[in-house]
Amino acid sequence: MPSVTSDLRVLRDPAHGGLAASLNESAPASGCGVVVQERAVPVPPPVAGARAMPGPDPMYVADEGKLVAFVPREHADAVPAAMKAHHLGADAAVIGEVVAECPGMVVARTGLGGTRVVDLPMGGRLPRIC
Repeated sequence: MPSVTSDLRVLRDPAHGGLAASLNESAPASGCGVVVQERAVPVPPPVAGARAMPGPDPMYVADEGKLVAFVPREHADAVPAAMKAHHLGADAAVIGEVVAECPGMVVARTGLGGTRVVDLPMGGRLPRIC
């Protein structure tokens, strides 16, 4: 796999608490806000199909075998491209950005153009299925 940069800011494993927990653990530590484009988050087809039914929000589902990385803006296109060169990185994508607004918070831009706050998961951690 080609080397792009060693300047990684944050690496998180969303296996416990899902993407929402990984982002919410990083935003307050940085003092910055995080804005996620909901439609940019890769969601496997079976999970996408289940979105029509009431149930857990995919942002809060434990995501085994995935990685959340914060990289400098100038490497935001090259890092996922390099990850896609490996079969395990086929779904690598830029899903959002770190912003000065809303420090310590995670906000999702919805497919309808609105925004919503993405909080830490409520209650205990979701069980892992592996």
